[in-house]
Amino acid sequence: MGAKFGTQKPVVCVVGARPNYMKMAPILKAFSAHQPPIPFLLVHTGQHYDHAMNAKLFGDLALPDPDVNLEVGSGTHAVQTAEIMKRFEPVLDEHGAAAVLVVGDVNSTVACALVASKKGIPVVHVEAGLRSYDRAMPEEINRVMTDQIADLLYTTEQAAAVNLAHEGIPAARIEFVGNVMIDSLRANLEKAVKASDALAACGMSADAISGPEGYALVTLHRPSNVDDPATLSALVDTLVASSERLPLVFAVHPRTRANLERFGLAEKLAAERIVQLAPQGYLEMLGLMSAARVVLTDSGGIQEETTALGVPCLTLRENTERPITVEEGTNTLVGCDGTAILAALDLVLSSGGKAGRSPALWDGRAAERIAAHLHDWLKRRDAH
Repeated sequence: MGAKFGTQKPVVCVVGARPNYMKMAPILKAFSAHQPPIPFLLVHTGQHYDHAMNAKLFGDLALPDPDVNLEVGSGTHAVQTAEIMKRFEPVLDEHGAAAVLVVGDVNSTVACALVASKKGIPVVHVEAGLRSYDRAMPEEINRVMTDQIADLLYTTEQAAAVNLAHEGIPAARIEFVGNVMIDSLRANLEKAVKASDALAACGMSADAISGPEGYALVTLHRPSNVDDPATLSALVDTLVASSERLPLVFAVHPRTRANLERFGLAEKLAAERIVQLAPQGYLEMLGLMSAARVVLTDSGGIQEETTALGVPCLTLRENTERPITVEEGTNTLVGCDGTAILAALDLVLSSGGKAGRSPALWDGRAAERIAAHLHDWLKRRDAH
């Protein structure tokens, strides 16, 4: 663990939910490899608290066990954010911090950034400056607030600096380093679990995805898509229609599963060419993604991963905070209208979809750049 690197104050690194793990793993590895090593303390807020899946993901990514687990659990946005703040402050009091490093845009990100800022501890935000310009998304609020109070903002794409400049954040606080999600992807691609093996581990036959047309991978979890009965019902109808074109492998999020049952939609999805899986580990998802003909998703991270893999992605949202995946990558925004989704799917199947390219600095070395820059930044700060 990072705390073993000596008496120097650690960089307190925060994770809270699945998307954070893929971003933090390469950062901690780079901190350990840096000369001199950068001491760190890993704090898990427990915002996502499926212990079996947490252990699987930590193992897949070679993440060290958390030094501290706040075990916050679920709750409304206000309750969860407040509970994280209450439990995080004593950790800083006990261990001290050279800085608090947060990633992404979950409630843990903004909650821990607020605590650090109020205590005069520098806040470092990795994946800063991404904007959907949709304030109905809780993640957008988290992104904007975290960036406003962050002392150092590491960006994944150059357009993020433009967003931050519009919000009055000085260029001196911004550093373009690339995408740590892609560090994880590139480091683990050779270890990815074959799609057929992932299905077999769930008791499913690989025959379902062995046809000449390949298969589409599906993920859905955003409240705007799965919490409204009419919206979810329409998306289910579209998935059933899509399965007539090629088989679907649907990794069903717990929130989505619960709503499918609650709204009486589960039976609709019991189609012959729709394979439903429980949430998968990182290496399983990487294998399923890389072998897919196309991916249908509302996930931000998967938009980036499919671009890096060169796999066509249809994003079932009206907007994205990752426009570079549309402008340079393999992503197409299709919204939630069934006709538009099926038309986009037919285009992929007939033409192969967007080829795209990997954006600048999505080269697997973003975490190394963060470690080198942060070490020098903290050294200069200490000298003052």
